[in-house]
Amino acid sequence: MKILVSWSTGKDSAWMLHTLRQQHPGAVAGLLTTTNETFDRVAMHAVRRELLQAQAEAAGLPLQVVPLPWPCTNEQYETIMRAAVAGSVNDGFTHVAFGDLFLEDVRRYREERLAGSGLEPLFPIWKTKSTLALARDMVAAGLRATLTCVNPKQLDRAFAGRTFDQSLVDDLPAGVDPCGENGEFHSFAHAGPMFNHPIPVQLGEVVDRDGFVFADLALAK
Repeated sequence: MKILVSWSTGKDSAWMLHTLRQQHPGAVAGLLTTTNETFDRVAMHAVRRELLQAQAEAAGLPLQVVPLPWPCTNEQYETIMRAAVAGSVNDGFTHVAFGDLFLEDVRRYREERLAGSGLEPLFPIWKTKSTLALARDMVAAGLRATLTCVNPKQLDRAFAGRTFDQSLVDDLPAGVDPCGENGEFHSFAHAGPMFNHPIPVQLGEVVDRDGFVFADLALAK
């Protein structure tokens, strides 16, 4: 096996990488991330390229960045990703792993698009336990992340910029998934057993944009 990790920069991707390395020691060989070509940031998570690269270095894995136009139609996205998948197959990758937790339609979409591509999808943390138990496991294992994007229709904007720790998990209101699987929030993972060392980050401006609240992060000086 030669496994490529679909990397969002968030806590679920990070935990998935940790789990995957336990399941298939030595098989993980790279990270794949899409970015917004215009802003040079990871889509939805709004993470700067320098932070993404710092994660790859801390994980000890090569990084493949796939720039997407902005705005990007679904047709454009699928064309670009087909080329990226074909390139990965040519590089000898046999599997690609995703950090999805329980959304059936998302998993089905991935499986359908990868059918016959030469890359077999893996879902290492799919329905392994409740998302509350999963969130507690992440925190207990030392995973730390910062919430970089909050959907204010689902979660109070005050959560943007907060650290994903036990205090945050305890403070989440009823109806909000503890892992944000329904799009309530997105995060940037900066410490945990999947990294060789913590990534020092500093919180910058918190802004409203396109209906979401974004907390800007940078590498700490």
